Amino acid sequence: MEIENIDLTKLTPDVRYLDEMKDVAYDQEWLSSTGNPELYFMYRMLKEKNGLRYDITVIPAKMLGSEFVKTKGHIHAGPYGEIYVVLEGEGFFLFQKGSGQKIEDVYAIHGKKGDIIKVPPGYGHVTINPSNKELKMANWVKATDKGNFSWFEKMRGACYYYTQNGWIKNQNYKNTPELRFEKPLKEVPEDLNFLQ
Repeated sequence: MEIENIDLTKLTPDVRYLDEMKDVAYDQEWLSSTGNPELYFMYRMLKEKNGLRYDITVIPAKMLGSEFVKTKGHIHAGPYGEIYVVLEGEGFFLFQKGSGQKIEDVYAIHGKKGDIIKVPPGYGHVTINPSNKELKMANWVKATDKGNFSWFEKMRGACYYYTQNGWIKNQNYKNTPELRFEKPLKEVPEDLNFLQ
């Protein structure tokens, strides 16, 4: 699977604004006192191969009040996963499995430049920029996937928030397991059937 740090300067991204994140943000008090800034940028369908699309997402360093900037969070509509590659910066990739308020499994991976992050089928996921530098990452995912955000919207975010005070459980979930940490991969897996 090809990984390329494409020049994005002449491309127009989809932009995620703060207003679209209000349902999933931790610091609701801060939200009431701010405008509607751009949070992150999504460059979709940069390449297509074998029914998969190649995207790049850029998440500048920002704070959402006391919470570090993050993606909205989604789960894939079908029984397939995704592959991320950290092109620049670093990020936390948070994965959760379950339904409604019940979480069966939750873990995070701290990825840095060059690391490969595998999203297993059936896991919702959020990416967080915990640093003062831009996070730039690429992904390969099923070309037709649009991502389902409704679980995260309904539960007001993932089952954990990452804040200036560290990891905080989202109290809208019940019986959330303790967060564990896994290591990133150093190479793209040979078997990519989980993407289809």
